[in-house]
Amino acid sequence: MWDRAPIAVVVLTVVLGLLGGGDASMASEEAGAAVQLPEPRQEGAISVEQALARRRSVRDFRATPLPLASVGQLLWAAQGITNPRGDRTAPSAGALHPLEVYLVAGAVTGLEPGVYRYEPARHQLLRVAAGDVRRDLARAALEQDWVADAPGILVLAGVYERSARKYGQRAPRYVHMEVGHAAQNVYLQAVALDLGTVVVGAFQDSQLAHVLKLPAEVQPLGVMPVGHPR
Repeated sequence: MWDRAPIAVVVLTVVLGLLGGGDASMASEEAGAAVQLPEPRQEGAISVEQALARRRSVRDFRATPLPLASVGQLLWAAQGITNPRGDRTAPSAGALHPLEVYLVAGAVTGLEPGVYRYEPARHQLLRVAAGDVRRDLARAALEQDWVADAPGILVLAGVYERSARKYGQRAPRYVHMEVGHAAQNVYLQAVALDLGTVVVGAFQDSQLAHVLKLPAEVQPLGVMPVGHPR
């Protein structure tokens, strides 16, 4: 089932990515606010087995800013492009790629505080809104104040319609599976970078969507604060 879409679907997916996604989720982004991320690394200092053994949920972060290269590596781990065909780091049913990844930046070296959407095809960030909204996001996450302490927060969101075009009523199931794949990638990449993270599923959907300025078709599915473990 996974990654075996017809060639036409794969080509269409890549073309849409190169054009900025082709969805209404692009509408609220600020013109000229693209940030190119450092090239992602494909070799690291620890093995997959070591990362699995060390993976833990971390909720206590130091105030140390995140390097932009580390943020880019985490985003690539979640949804990065891995070959010219447009395949990604996380498997996707039918290669329809319903996920959108957002970054809430509060203390990221070389990056203004704000809300950004990750664009996998160009490995860049597109700014959605300016300003540090970590505290607002923590309120949306049922007042879990430690969310606001993380220097950066990844938000995994889904566009169910992308999968429903092929899978109908089963689309939400496949989208949720994909969120799990992407989240585990972020967990393991964080370990490899000596960072910590945790998946937060407790939040008010509409409030969080308002903070991130998400279009109506983009549904928030998971919040992952990231930082240096205290």
